Amino acid sequence: MLIQRSDNHRDLLPLLRSNPSLASSQDEHGYSLMHAAASYNHLDLLHALVTEFGVDVNIKDEDGETALFVAETVECAKLLIEELHADISVRGEEEKTAREKIEEDGDFTDVAIYLRIKELEGTSDDGTAPLLNGNGSQPPPPLPNGVTIDLGTMVPEEVAGEVADPELRRRIEELAQREDFEGPSGQAALRELITDAIMGTGEGRDVRRRTE
Repeated sequence: MLIQRSDNHRDLLPLLRSNPSLASSQDEHGYSLMHAAASYNHLDLLHALVTEFGVDVNIKDEDGETALFVAETVECAKLLIEELHADISVRGEEEKTAREKIEEDGDFTDVAIYLRIKELEGTSDDGTAPLLNGNGSQPPPPLPNGVTIDLGTMVPEEVAGEVADPELRRRIEELAQREDFEGPSGQAALRELITDAIMGTGEGRDVRRRTE
């Protein structure tokens, strides 16, 4: 999936609050808003997805990789591990942890070094039995999913009013007026709107596979 950096990611929050079940949605490759927010260092959105919308911080894509695998800054990795309790021991389909994968790719060595430090901090005095989390504690159980709403829930006008980006606001208002909004096509359009707002389309890079 091609991703662009997005400056209007904060505009997604009122939209997600109106449709909280969309926060944990994934595309056909298992790629989620968690992965996108982590990759592009949208820390406020990343924090809200877990703490407000109850998205599993360890949600995996089709390769078994979590948001930690696509973190590109120490700041993001620190938020995931120390505040949101991401599991640093998760191994993807290639049987590599996030640290091993990032280290292998060689692009974000500072993140790999930070993850290695957290691994060492989570090792017992005899050098064995690494803890699940580098912060020295077992991760809490996943938060419950956000409030489930009917697919027919309309996007309220006040939500559109909170959105700063005029084009995104126009698209929200236009979508809410569609007669088929309650049906599969209307809901698919809503998911696409949210995905486009944070991920974008067109020129970009396949962040999920971390290649240019």
